[in-house]
Amino acid sequence: MSSRWDPVQYARYEQERGRPFADLLARVAAERPALVVDLGCGHGPLTVGLAARWPGAHVVGVDSSPQMLARARELDRHGRVEWVEADVRQWDPRSLGASPDVIVTNATLQWVPRHVGLLPRWVGALAAGGWFALQVPANFDAPSHVLLRDTAAEHPRAVELTASLRGADSVGDAAAYADTLARLDCSVDAWETTYLHILDPEGRTANPVLEWTKATALRPVLDLLTDPAERQAFLDRYAAKLADAYPRRPYGTPLSFRRVFAVAQKEAPA
Repeated sequence: MSSRWDPVQYARYEQERGRPFADLLARVAAERPALVVDLGCGHGPLTVGLAARWPGAHVVGVDSSPQMLARARELDRHGRVEWVEADVRQWDPRSLGASPDVIVTNATLQWVPRHVGLLPRWVGALAAGGWFALQVPANFDAPSHVLLRDTAAEHPRAVELTASLRGADSVGDAAAYADTLARLDCSVDAWETTYLHILDPEGRTANPVLEWTKATALRPVLDLLTDPAERQAFLDRYAAKLADAYPRRPYGTPLSFRRVFAVAQKEAPA
């Protein structure tokens, strides 16, 4: 959660990164929520989209990155969203003075150790009949991540670099989230999807998967490798491995990406 995020780099594949959010929200059937919260709102376009979907709602976006929030405020030209700089682990929904009708968290919780323990607090804060929706990447066994860990392990600072990287235990599977949310007196819809993103069909980028990981998986390594020469040497080694694992096709570079979703509705009193 302490990485220095780059909103420009993150937005490079904005359409592909936004698709899971749309699929998640398609299962949230709230009609006229008064208060909507986005935990880990990032650089803002998806949160602004929540305000467009529910124009009568007070929408709050929470994120720990000042760089991302600065970009979010620029995008929010009509001031529809309240942007809050805070770590989602410490942020208390009760600070809003009302119970949220919808809480969403998209592609954030893999950065939050032991985040399952936070679900009771967030679901407990919901209004009766309210909705909680989460999406987490679950591609830690993909070549992009395996090769990143391998490259880190080969580095002179291997102990430091490998310790900064996330593994498969960073997130649960659909069944695990469903079990936790069902125990919180919610009706639950949980599923997994593997997307096949076709990156850079125009062929403008030498290594599209490297550019993708620079925005997310690579952030902890880039934060540690502050010497430009040391950083570039690492990137060159990692890029060569990615080029072999993700060869360009005539139509672009395919990137397979597994994600886990869960949508829960809190039971209303009888």
